Amino acid sequence: MSLTGTPFLYTTIVLAVVALILPLVLWSRVRGPKPLRTTARLLMLLFAQGTAVTLIFVLVNNQNNLYDNWADLLGTGNHVQQAQDLGSDGTGGIAVKRLPKVKQTFTAADGPGMHAAGGVKVTQLKGRVSGVNAEVYVWLPPQYDEPAYRNKKFPVVELLPGYPGSAKAWFGSMKAHEQLLPLMRSGQVAPFILVAPRTNLLAGVDTGCANIPGQVNADTWLSIDVPKMVMDNFRAQPAPQGWAVAGYSAGAHCAVKLAVAHPDRYRAAVSLSGYNDPIGERNSLAAQTPVLRAENNPYLLLKKAAVPPRIALYISGETGDGYQAGVALEAIAKAPTTVHVVFLPRSAGGHNMALWRPQVDTVFRWLTLQMGQNHARGRDRSLTGSTGSLTGTAAGASAAGATGTGSTKITGTTPQSPSTGGSTRAELASGTASRAGAAQKR
Repeated sequence: MSLTGTPFLYTTIVLAVVALILPLVLWSRVRGPKPLRTTARLLMLLFAQGTAVTLIFVLVNNQNNLYDNWADLLGTGNHVQQAQDLGSDGTGGIAVKRLPKVKQTFTAADGPGMHAAGGVKVTQLKGRVSGVNAEVYVWLPPQYDEPAYRNKKFPVVELLPGYPGSAKAWFGSMKAHEQLLPLMRSGQVAPFILVAPRTNLLAGVDTGCANIPGQVNADTWLSIDVPKMVMDNFRAQPAPQGWAVAGYSAGAHCAVKLAVAHPDRYRAAVSLSGYNDPIGERNSLAAQTPVLRAENNPYLLLKKAAVPPRIALYISGETGDGYQAGVALEAIAKAPTTVHVVFLPRSAGGHNMALWRPQVDTVFRWLTLQMGQNHARGRDRSLTGSTGSLTGTAAGASAAGATGTGSTKITGTTPQSPSTGGSTRAELASGTASRAGAAQKR
């Protein structure tokens, strides 16, 4: 029975109800010696508590897409077949563009939200360079199959979840495709192909989107194998101009790191409540040594870049949760690198879907402009500047993060100048700078 399937949810509901009724019916009817009666009643109480906890877990997991299957939950999943040393560029000397095309088989994806807005497709991809074997979800914009667009190539956005997190999260909990469908149809947002690859590749640890010989080549999986598959199977624009990457939490760290490290593969990146130093996720493999931390810290990568990369970064966060990391990057960015930092007040939410889901609208309007898709109609000119305010609306999301028919509005402001609050460079780089500086901007 699938962990995220409807049958399992209904089973837990039934068991929870039964567990509640049993003590009411049998409590006074238990017969036998006192130790036996006590044991029977204790088991009924434990059964009731266990089913209640299980039901709550299933509801939370379905709402936030934390664990995709039983292997993820139990820590038995391993999607790495090999992890060779692929060198600094992550290709292992392979001429990726010369690799023959491989046609993938796609099927309709199952789970909450997977059948909405035209449906999401899924394929099992064996990475020819990374050695990763995992699923990749793809959603095509409404224009993709229209006759007028039969010769058009579409821009692509890779979507990365947090840790733990399912590759389905951007479609399930975030409802990105449901929010974007009407905006793409009306021309307010460009018709992006949305691609969500698995990032939970090893049991019990976050890969940090890093290449670590002998353990995992997550960077290559995301920035080489997945894009190659998309280019082989869909009418996708070539990199870097046609490609962007977006994420929340640990996925936000990955998004910025991938763009800074590979400006030849991505034009833009979106970070929602992310961090720079991999140590921001305690279970990150990229945080296990000082060398790995430095190699996978976008702040340090950007700072030491011989030539500033031609990339655009959108970074939003609350005080102590993403904002300082963005300020640090903004402070060292040099043209043609651009960094757009959005400060979100505590009243906007917390480190959860209620904060991230309503930002989908704004983020994709920004991506439409940054990736040269300026033909989209009705664009919000407030997104074009480096300062000012940004307002994102998310139909179907409530302030508490529950689904509904209303709309939630989150307004973030971009300070006129970065504030460090007296924090050290190390604190800024890790995204754990003093909250005093950000507090001044409230």
